[in-house]
Amino acid sequence: MKNFALIGVAGYIAPRHLKAIKETGNNLVVAMDVNDSVGIMDSHFPDADFFTEFEEFSAFVEDLKLKGEKLDYIAVASPNYLHLPHMKFALQNGIDVICEKPLVLNTADLDTLNRYEKEHGAKVNSILQLRLHPSIIALREKVKAAPADKVFDVDLTYLTSRGKWYLKSWKGFDEKSGGVATNIGVHFYDMLHFIFGDIKHNEVHYRDEKTSSGFLQYERANVRWFLSIDANHLPENAVQGEKLTYRSIDIEGEELEFSGGFTDLHTQSYERILSGNGYGVEDNRAAIQTVDVMRKSSIVERPDNPHPLLAKVK
Repeated sequence: MKNFALIGVAGYIAPRHLKAIKETGNNLVVAMDVNDSVGIMDSHFPDADFFTEFEEFSAFVEDLKLKGEKLDYIAVASPNYLHLPHMKFALQNGIDVICEKPLVLNTADLDTLNRYEKEHGAKVNSILQLRLHPSIIALREKVKAAPADKVFDVDLTYLTSRGKWYLKSWKGFDEKSGGVATNIGVHFYDMLHFIFGDIKHNEVHYRDEKTSSGFLQYERANVRWFLSIDANHLPENAVQGEKLTYRSIDIEGEELEFSGGFTDLHTQSYERILSGNGYGVEDNRAAIQTVDVMRKSSIVERPDNPHPLLAKVK
């Protein structure tokens, strides 16, 4: 049985980590969050310690070390901009990390993590759960089996409607979330890299606080993409069905169906990590570089490969 801490236990994604820790037969010793709405802990680890101040949490971890009861893992599910300092804290204490996406906000931070791993002898593991989804694995095999010169045409569309609260929270600030393309899109860019290979070209056609769109060229795919939290951009078929979320990955007219099968992917991720087969720092580099460029690049005003929904915002 391994001993865990969880930073960010009041957040949206935390229940999947609690479930994964429990289902893999391990123990949550302590959790931390600045918010105290953490009643969900009672149905998983009611005896775990809990702190709302990082200083108190840090002191607790130090005390465990002094007593020879060092934690095995710290799971990080805090806001994006806090991932790096929270991982650095774990690594400095010789504790392995399991961190949510995006691992960090820019490529320089990946280099920092590599240095910390070497200096302190601890390892960073990341949650890249889409790589474990059966439909995505099957598509990857299909692409591998296609003729070597075959380049697929892909449309990625993801709209997840968010209320006014979103832009008032940390998610609405680029320096904290990385912007829409990072916050809701980084796992898709990792998935595209996983399936279609290295990225060759990256251009942005539109970018504001709610919406981003562009074009990506991979070794085996040309991808038009559109991401938004604005309900006004939902396609008509979603509006008629009264859906607040619309997700589509169209590969040359064939829809990739992966709406189900997510329930156990965090637990599967934990199983891989615990067996020594987790995804590390360098596995994240392609996706982090992709969103880093998207955030900084100039807008292409008259693109040759616009996503069909771009007309809704231009």
